Amino acid sequence: MSTLQLGLAIIGGLVLAGVVAYNAWVTSKSAPRTARERGGDVRDEMAGDETLPYTPADLEENEIQRIDPVLGDMPGAPVPPDPAVVAAAVASVHLNPLMNQPEKRPGLDALIDVITPLLLEHEVSGDALLAALPGTRRVGSKPFAVEGQSEATGEWESPRLGQRYRALQAGVQLANRSGPLNDIEFSEFVVKAQAFADAVGASPDFPDMRAEVARARELDAFASGHDAQLGFTLRARRTAWSPGYVAQHAARLGFVAGALPGRMVLSGSQSGQAPILSLVFDPQAAMAEDPEQSALREIALSLEVTHVPRTEQPFVRMRQAAMALAEAMEGVITDDAGQPLSTDTMDRIGSDLESLYDALDGRDLSAGSAQARRLFS
Repeated sequence: MSTLQLGLAIIGGLVLAGVVAYNAWVTSKSAPRTARERGGDVRDEMAGDETLPYTPADLEENEIQRIDPVLGDMPGAPVPPDPAVVAAAVASVHLNPLMNQPEKRPGLDALIDVITPLLLEHEVSGDALLAALPGTRRVGSKPFAVEGQSEATGEWESPRLGQRYRALQAGVQLANRSGPLNDIEFSEFVVKAQAFADAVGASPDFPDMRAEVARARELDAFASGHDAQLGFTLRARRTAWSPGYVAQHAARLGFVAGALPGRMVLSGSQSGQAPILSLVFDPQAAMAEDPEQSALREIALSLEVTHVPRTEQPFVRMRQAAMALAEAMEGVITDDAGQPLSTDTMDRIGSDLESLYDALDGRDLSAGSAQARRLFS
């Protein structure tokens, strides 16, 4: 082999090696970020890591005053936690048992329900009431309910086995996000309540349909003007994220896995309270055969304003969580249209929410109350 041939062979080999190395570099850069291991006790390291914007303890109710509601300069990105934290976050089957317990259904309330007394001639058992209940507990798009007055406590409750009742009432909700109670739904309520009353030997005393339908329209008009669902979108600046990478950082802020794939929630301070925040990403990526190879370019943070008590300071916590995740995962906070959200914009949103809370309080429909959760559902 001549010197020229040998030189060309060497050059060709170098070019080939360069192409292979470049392709490997491009592949590694385009792969989604994944959860990484680290040694030592995570909690101990987190406690001594001054680069963290804050710890999960700062999000607890008794620490909420420490959170600065104004977005400002934040320290560097936090160090990834132990993968065990991620496993606890992404495995929805291992949720806290308290989260799986059904919330006690709120009772009928004259503020948001049509209530019809069912007059009894004699005492009736809870067993008989349960047997007589209609198969469907809805009237059109509105919830329908029957309650009995407990002999022991004097409180109204859903009929229970083994209990005795001397007073009954039936009700239907005046309005919800499907709209106000209309004439057809009120007539259906009358038919359903009458059939139940006949089955248990009671006499219903129905209110005037015109008055109740008008009340439903007025309540719906108020609800339509004071319903609020906020959402932030967090978009990756460069490298995509894997579901485990997202769960890893969200878990550090107190988020736990929700009931559905691709959903995490920040629980409230009270048992049975609606989640303060929801974090959602592509459920298909969460259910992939190898989730760590699924690429996420964006995740969403959402807040049901009317479902969370004002005292939880949900918007403050939402913007702090969004900023912390954006800092840690190299993302940018935008609205649904992809426009970046500035500090001034968030301040205006916070000011508007305070006015909204005042209006709800003035109507006895405070955010997070049982009545508000039912009305805005």
